[in-house]
Amino acid sequence: MNEGRVLVRETSEEELLAAIFPLLPTGAATLVGPGDDSAVVSAPDGRFVVSTDVLVERRHFRPEWSTGYDVGWRAAMQNLADIAAMGARPTSLVVSLVIPGHLPVEWVTGLARGLAAACAPSGAAVVGGDLSSGDDVVVAVTVHGDLGGRAPVLRSGAQVSDVVAHAGRRGWSAAGLALLDHDLGPLDQELVDAYLRPEPPLVAGTAAADSGATAMLDLSDGLLRDAGRLARASGVGIDLDLGAFRSDLDRLVVAASAVRAADGPLSGTGAGPADFGAEIALARDWVLTGGEDHGLLATFPAGTSLPEPFRAVGRVVARLESVPGADGAPDPARAAPAVTVDGEAPRAHGVGWDHFRG
Repeated sequence: MNEGRVLVRETSEEELLAAIFPLLPTGAATLVGPGDDSAVVSAPDGRFVVSTDVLVERRHFRPEWSTGYDVGWRAAMQNLADIAAMGARPTSLVVSLVIPGHLPVEWVTGLARGLAAACAPSGAAVVGGDLSSGDDVVVAVTVHGDLGGRAPVLRSGAQVSDVVAHAGRRGWSAAGLALLDHDLGPLDQELVDAYLRPEPPLVAGTAAADSGATAMLDLSDGLLRDAGRLARASGVGIDLDLGAFRSDLDRLVVAASAVRAADGPLSGTGAGPADFGAEIALARDWVLTGGEDHGLLATFPAGTSLPEPFRAVGRVVARLESVPGADGAPDPARAAPAVTVDGEAPRAHGVGWDHFRG
């Protein structure tokens, strides 16, 4: 089959599966792989960690930007990161794929190659799934992981005085998306690749668990939004040190300048290309609210030697359930924020990634 010339609608399901199966990653935990009604995967720990996620065309990716390989890579990585965030090792994935008939078979086999490349370092296998036709591409992935005898690291375990630590990149994916959205992709391919093919620090998850992390989660929806989820689950507050992200801010400022220049002085985003303060503000927004970098945010007891590549970015503080009103009595309407930045509520920033908004 000449994949580059044959369209999906010109093949049968059996022919398409025959083209995909040899490309899918295999793993040591797979006892029965694709081809039967169900797969069989070993669970040495006696427990499975399970997560699921979905990619929808024109919501999570645009076909004019993303190849099949890119989509396969992203579909795997965003799920593998969820397993890592529990302190587990990914073992297997099940992938369901909805594809329109006009797609080249080459796009679909590219997706399988992207899945395989993303899974290879962790040894996770694609053990089955389903195919269907539809108007848009939808990739749904369910991933399983093994805790290896560890207790799962939950969002709810952070304690006052813990150190807040981060592993991975911050704001790079949001910057890459902004460059693509403004037709500025060639300006910085590394940032564009951070959006198209994120690289979560997967091994950092088990390292954090082994080092005594008290809480952890995958940063898929932005630092402020996800740190707030961890803080509320733990019943604490988190104060972030923006200076801890200086290297990310410095890396993003050139892209922010280009995006603002493309927006122009009459746009609603700022005063124009000469407004350096607004460029810094945009880079700061990417760091604080940009999604889909899939780094890990974790808390550790004070004095813990942080495992690589984690670095301290804040601290866990006591959270007041309410703030006194004018009469001195607690005012529930003035509840203290779950997350502060350098001791202040981040009022000037958006709330973060939201898949239900454009």
